[in-house]
Amino acid sequence: GQRAGKFMLLVAWVGVLALLTMVFGGWEEKQVNPNQEPNSLRHSDGAIEVILLRNRQGHYVANGTINGVPVTFLLDTGATDVVVPDDIAQAAGLRRGAGARANTAAGIIKVWSTRISDLRLGDIHLQDLPATINPHMNGVGVLLGMSALRQVEFQQSGRELRLRQR
Repeated sequence: GQRAGKFMLLVAWVGVLALLTMVFGGWEEKQVNPNQEPNSLRHSDGAIEVILLRNRQGHYVANGTINGVPVTFLLDTGATDVVVPDDIAQAAGLRRGAGARANTAAGIIKVWSTRISDLRLGDIHLQDLPATINPHMNGVGVLLGMSALRQVEFQQSGRELRLRQR
Protein backbone atom coordinates (compact mmCIF):
# COMPACT_ATOMS: atom_id res chain seq x y z
CA GLY A 1 0.00 0.00 0.00
CA GLN A 2 2.75 2.45 0.92
CA ARG A 3 4.67 1.73 -2.31
CA ALA A 4 1.55 2.25 -4.39
CA GLY A 5 0.92 5.56 -2.60
CA LYS A 6 4.48 6.78 -3.32
CA PHE A 7 4.13 5.69 -6.94
CA MET A 8 0.83 7.58 -7.32
CA LEU A 9 2.40 10.68 -5.75
CA LEU A 10 5.29 10.46 -8.22
CA VAL A 11 2.88 10.07 -11.16
CA ALA A 12 0.89 13.09 -9.93
CA TRP A 13 4.04 15.25 -9.70
CA VAL A 14 5.17 14.19 -13.18
CA GLY A 15 1.70 15.07 -14.50
CA VAL A 16 1.78 18.50 -12.83
CA LEU A 17 5.26 19.21 -14.21
CA ALA A 18 4.19 18.13 -17.72
CA LEU A 19 1.11 20.35 -17.54
CA LEU A 20 3.16 23.36 -16.35
CA THR A 21 5.68 22.79 -19.15
CA MET A 22 2.88 22.81 -21.74
CA VAL A 23 1.25 25.93 -20.28
CA PHE A 24 4.47 27.94 -20.02
CA GLY A 25 5.71 26.69 -23.40
CA GLY A 26 2.53 28.00 -25.03
CA TRP A 27 2.83 31.28 -23.12
CA GLU A 28 6.43 31.71 -24.25
CA GLU A 29 5.53 30.97 -27.88
CA LYS A 30 2.80 33.65 -27.73
CA GLN A 31 5.39 36.16 -26.49
CA VAL A 32 7.49 35.51 -29.62
CA ASN A 33 4.52 35.14 -32.00
CA PRO A 34 1.27 36.65 -30.69
CA ASN A 35 -0.29 36.13 -34.14
CA GLN A 36 -0.37 32.36 -34.36
CA GLU A 37 -3.88 32.58 -35.79
CA PRO A 38 -4.14 36.09 -37.29
CA ASN A 39 -7.51 37.81 -36.89
CA SER A 40 -9.20 38.69 -40.19
CA LEU A 41 -12.09 41.07 -40.76
CA ARG A 42 -14.17 41.27 -43.92
CA HIS A 43 -15.59 44.71 -44.62
CA SER A 44 -18.79 45.51 -46.51
CA ASP A 45 -16.74 47.11 -49.33
CA GLY A 46 -15.05 43.72 -49.95
CA ALA A 47 -11.78 44.64 -48.26
CA ILE A 48 -10.06 42.12 -46.02
CA GLU A 49 -8.20 43.37 -42.96
CA VAL A 50 -5.75 41.41 -40.83
CA ILE A 51 -4.80 42.85 -37.45
CA LEU A 52 -1.41 41.86 -36.07
CA LEU A 53 -0.07 42.46 -32.58
CA ARG A 54 3.55 43.46 -31.96
CA ASN A 55 5.64 40.94 -30.00
CA ARG A 56 7.75 41.76 -26.92
CA GLN A 57 10.75 42.62 -29.09
CA GLY A 58 8.68 45.12 -31.11
CA HIS A 59 8.39 42.96 -34.25
CA TYR A 60 5.35 41.79 -36.14
CA VAL A 61 5.49 38.00 -36.42
CA ALA A 62 2.59 35.93 -37.76
CA ASN A 63 1.80 32.45 -38.99
CA GLY A 64 0.70 31.93 -42.57
CA THR A 65 1.38 29.69 -45.54
CA ILE A 66 3.44 29.61 -48.72
CA ASN A 67 2.02 27.25 -51.34
CA GLY A 68 0.08 25.55 -48.54
CA VAL A 69 3.17 25.00 -46.34
CA PRO A 70 2.82 26.52 -42.84
CA VAL A 71 5.42 29.23 -42.16
CA THR A 72 6.13 31.99 -39.68
CA PHE A 73 6.45 35.44 -41.24
CA LEU A 74 8.51 38.31 -39.86
CA LEU A 75 7.29 41.53 -41.48
CA ASP A 76 10.30 43.41 -42.84
CA THR A 77 9.72 46.67 -44.73
CA GLY A 78 13.49 46.82 -45.32
CA ALA A 79 13.47 43.64 -47.43
CA THR A 80 12.82 44.18 -51.14
CA ASP A 81 11.28 40.73 -51.63
CA VAL A 82 9.80 37.96 -49.58
CA VAL A 83 12.93 36.10 -48.43
CA VAL A 84 12.55 32.37 -47.91
CA PRO A 85 15.04 30.04 -46.19
CA ASP A 86 16.21 27.16 -48.38
CA ASP A 87 14.53 24.42 -46.31
CA ILE A 88 11.13 26.16 -46.52
CA ALA A 89 11.63 26.86 -50.23
CA GLN A 90 12.19 23.16 -50.85
CA ALA A 91 9.13 22.17 -48.76
CA ALA A 92 6.98 24.73 -50.65
CA GLY A 93 8.22 23.55 -54.05
CA LEU A 94 9.88 26.85 -54.95
CA ARG A 95 12.29 26.59 -57.88
CA ARG A 96 15.61 28.37 -57.91
CA GLY A 97 15.85 30.92 -60.68
CA ALA A 98 18.72 33.23 -61.50
CA GLY A 99 21.49 33.49 -58.94
CA ALA A 100 22.49 36.88 -57.57
CA ARG A 101 24.55 38.44 -54.82
CA ALA A 102 22.79 40.09 -51.88
CA ASN A 103 24.28 42.46 -49.35
CA THR A 104 22.98 41.37 -45.92
CA ALA A 105 23.87 42.05 -42.32
CA ALA A 106 25.97 38.86 -42.51
CA GLY A 107 27.86 40.14 -45.57
CA ILE A 108 27.55 39.45 -49.29
CA ILE A 109 25.89 36.11 -50.02
CA LYS A 110 24.56 34.21 -53.02
CA VAL A 111 20.76 34.01 -53.31
CA TRP A 112 18.32 32.81 -55.97
CA SER A 113 15.23 34.44 -57.40
CA THR A 114 11.94 32.54 -57.34
CA ARG A 115 8.19 33.10 -57.52
CA ILE A 116 5.61 32.21 -54.88
CA SER A 117 2.35 31.13 -56.45
CA ASP A 118 0.26 31.35 -53.26
CA LEU A 119 0.94 33.27 -50.03
CA ARG A 120 -1.64 33.56 -47.24
CA LEU A 121 -1.66 35.60 -44.06
CA GLY A 122 -4.99 35.25 -42.30
CA ASP A 123 -7.59 35.82 -45.03
CA ILE A 124 -5.21 37.92 -47.13
CA HIS A 125 -4.30 35.96 -50.23
CA LEU A 126 -1.48 37.03 -52.58
CA GLN A 127 -0.47 35.28 -55.79
CA ASP A 128 2.55 35.14 -58.10
CA LEU A 129 4.96 37.07 -55.89
CA PRO A 130 8.63 37.66 -56.63
CA ALA A 131 10.77 36.20 -53.85
CA THR A 132 14.33 35.32 -52.97
CA ILE A 133 15.69 32.03 -51.65
CA ASN A 134 18.40 32.57 -49.04
CA PRO A 135 20.29 29.36 -48.19
CA HIS A 136 22.00 31.05 -45.22
CA MET A 137 18.92 31.58 -43.06
CA ASN A 138 17.76 28.02 -42.36
CA GLY A 139 15.78 27.63 -39.15
CA VAL A 140 14.52 31.21 -39.35
CA GLY A 141 11.08 32.34 -40.43
CA VAL A 142 10.24 33.94 -43.76
CA LEU A 143 10.90 37.67 -44.16
CA LEU A 144 7.70 39.21 -45.51
CA GLY A 145 9.23 41.97 -47.59
CA MET A 146 7.92 44.68 -49.84
CA SER A 147 7.12 42.44 -52.85
CA ALA A 148 4.16 41.30 -50.71
CA LEU A 149 3.59 44.32 -48.48
CA ARG A 150 3.24 46.80 -51.37
CA GLN A 151 0.14 44.85 -52.44
CA VAL A 152 -1.66 45.72 -49.20
CA GLU A 153 -2.23 48.89 -47.25
CA PHE A 154 -0.73 48.90 -43.80
CA GLN A 155 -1.17 51.18 -40.83
CA GLN A 156 0.46 50.96 -37.42
CA SER A 157 -1.22 52.27 -34.29
CA GLY A 158 0.06 51.47 -30.81
CA ARG A 159 0.80 47.74 -30.61
CA GLU A 160 -1.28 46.90 -33.70
CA LEU A 161 -0.51 46.72 -37.39
CA ARG A 162 -3.49 46.59 -39.74
CA LEU A 163 -2.97 45.05 -43.17
CA ARG A 164 -5.77 45.71 -45.66
CA GLN A 165 -6.30 44.06 -49.02
CA ARG A 166 -8.90 45.51 -51.39
